[in-house]
Amino acid sequence: MTWNKPDFQLLAASYWLLAFCWRSLQQLTSTAQKLLTGGSQLAASSRKTIAISCQLLAISSFTGCSVYSFSGTNIDPAVKTISISTFANNANNGPSFLAQRFTENFKDYFQRNTSLKLVPRDGDLQFEGQIIAYDFAPAAIQQTNGIDQAGANQLTIQVRVKFTNTKDPKQDFEQTLQTARPFPATLDITSINNDPTALNELFRNLITDAFNKSVANW
Repeated sequence: MTWNKPDFQLLAASYWLLAFCWRSLQQLTSTAQKLLTGGSQLAASSRKTIAISCQLLAISSFTGCSVYSFSGTNIDPAVKTISISTFANNANNGPSFLAQRFTENFKDYFQRNTSLKLVPRDGDLQFEGQIIAYDFAPAAIQQTNGIDQAGANQLTIQVRVKFTNTKDPKQDFEQTLQTARPFPATLDITSINNDPTALNELFRNLITDAFNKSVANW
């Protein structure tokens, strides 16, 4: 498994947050126990009331820290739903299934990595956009017997993504996301289009980028 820099930053932040919440819980619980068992001059009923208040504060502090989850999302608790419109296929060379498959992968990724409810329209979070480029071209030129030949080909996909956060408009954005992958010169575009694994890898790169910019705030 390969870890990149954002993975380490997320992991470190998550551990720090968990440790902070755990220390707060321990300190507040300890205070509650001392009030219950110590020789305070307060009346027993008063000590119990304060102790219970400390315990409730500890619980609320710990649960309040859970807004940031280990899946990498940073979603306001007020956000409950998400809607993802079908991405239009405006790429000249894109296969006919491109829009539907990309949109389904997009929905699946967000459903697997968040607890948001997917709704047909008007979600608290909204995605829409279009696939604007699907280009297959030589990536490396080699000379064989004085003749230029492609040593590898590259597939480049560009998607224009519009994100709307109805609960926090400051998070809104509209950007063009791009990903590319080289393929052996022996593979033509028809072979690649018929390879779900290859396309899913490219789709995942774009969707992860949109995910990080919208609900992970990277």
